Amino acid sequence: MKPYTVTGCIVTHNNMRSIKETLDSLLRNTAGIPFKLYVVDNLSTDGTPDFIKANYPEVELIINTENRGFGAGHNVVLGRLESKYHAVINPDISVTEDVISKIAAFLDENEDIGLVSPRICFPDGRDQILGKRNPKLRYLVASRLRNDVKPGALLREYAMLDCDNTKPFDIENATGCFMMLRTELFKKLGGFDERYFMYFEDSDLTRSVCKSSRAVFYPDATVFHVWGRDSKKNMRLMAVQVKSMLYYFKKWR
Repeated sequence: MKPYTVTGCIVTHNNMRSIKETLDSLLRNTAGIPFKLYVVDNLSTDGTPDFIKANYPEVELIINTENRGFGAGHNVVLGRLESKYHAVINPDISVTEDVISKIAAFLDENEDIGLVSPRICFPDGRDQILGKRNPKLRYLVASRLRNDVKPGALLREYAMLDCDNTKPFDIENATGCFMMLRTELFKKLGGFDERYFMYFEDSDLTRSVCKSSRAVFYPDATVFHVWGRDSKKNMRLMAVQVKSMLYYFKKWR
């Protein structure tokens, strides 16, 4: 028998502004099942690892000696996972209910589903418009030029906004800010493709999952995500995003 029903991993890099709320809300709202949380720190210089070490003894902290990116950070725990399900969690996520147990129960009921993406909202409760179809250049342009108040036809298509979002439905693309997978499948796929430093590794992983299983949007579980859209404000991150995009399109052409 596996010691944990669900494991979760958060990768941090200078996330002191948000990590307390993330950890507090997750640990407070995971009473329903055996749950183990890992935090992998990618060379934070703002005191994040010291804060976690001093205040969260129940969290297993792993400090990397280099920052190899989001996916590589998450892959650090692959060999340690002894669980039925595994959650990939951003350090700017918060929850107000036991979504971990909810999603695990949904996966228990649907053995053909390999990955679940919950409803993802801004902290004020507005739904975030996130891509649910495989990325295409026209979708990415529409997303970059997005109008969240009145999204255009391409953005609606990319985010599958015309589907009935009160019920679960199959998707091609799940955001890495929060997703839960069957641990066995996550291990079988080798985790994230580490050739992405950041961006598109979540789209890549979802696409790999869909080769043998289903990826499903599950609206009955809600998480809250700050979502700073940093690549719109930082030219270095924009360059990283473009590099990842080019690799993604080359890999999946």
